[in-house]
Amino acid sequence: MPAYPGTVMRRGQADAAATLAIQRRLKAMGYGPFPSSGVFDEATESAVRLFQSQHVDQVGVPLKVDGKVGSFTWAALFPTPPKPPDVTNSSALALQALAVASSQIGVLEQPPGSNSGPQVDKYLSSVGVKPGVGAAANRAWCAAFAYWCFNSAAQSLTVTNPVSRTGGVLRHWELAKANPAATLHSRSRAASDPARVRPGFIFVYDFGRGLGHTGIVERVEAGRLITVEGNINDGSIPGREGVGVFRTNRRKITDRQLVGFIEY
Repeated sequence: MPAYPGTVMRRGQADAAATLAIQRRLKAMGYGPFPSSGVFDEATESAVRLFQSQHVDQVGVPLKVDGKVGSFTWAALFPTPPKPPDVTNSSALALQALAVASSQIGVLEQPPGSNSGPQVDKYLSSVGVKPGVGAAANRAWCAAFAYWCFNSAAQSLTVTNPVSRTGGVLRHWELAKANPAATLHSRSRAASDPARVRPGFIFVYDFGRGLGHTGIVERVEAGRLITVEGNINDGSIPGREGVGVFRTNRRKITDRQLVGFIEY
């Protein structure tokens, strides 16, 4: 497989070698005919659009039909077998926390949209939030879920849990800055070196106005994060409100709202 050139290929792009590789691959897959000229012209763009409309990326998400060959379209054009996640440098605690998180997939709020339920109440209680009615019923529990997973993992390994005990996503990020047991990885550094992001990392999003979201990384595939998260919706239940624990591939390592990752 030819190496991704590191820049989005589009009409008028001057990289003749990369364009020629794209054109030859498209023609080999039946998206032609057009000259293999090494010039990213209108015919090449049209062939790319058609290819994108009929293919998905490496984790099954439909490609964006824009006629440009970025990293996701390149990986779909020149697929390689997915590599197993590298757990060599992940801590035993992080891997155990990920295993705990995976064991919770399918847990749902009862009733959906209540931010409550037998298991959800345990997540909230682990960070000192009393579940129930009123203000507590409006509490998001994604950060509590991540904490509970690490706390359960620490108990099973008979070690001290280094994760700050908080139900606040952005509060966790701030506390981690002063936590000697935590290593922070910014979005920009992770995007420049995706291999830096390993199984068991906690990701943090900042949506503004004090709102955030968090979960646990399972692996990275072609720039997309495969994660296990609490307080999200897998699409099977109407509405945008999070209702349970799911594995998802909806996030990218380049998302603007992604603050970064916390490693324990």
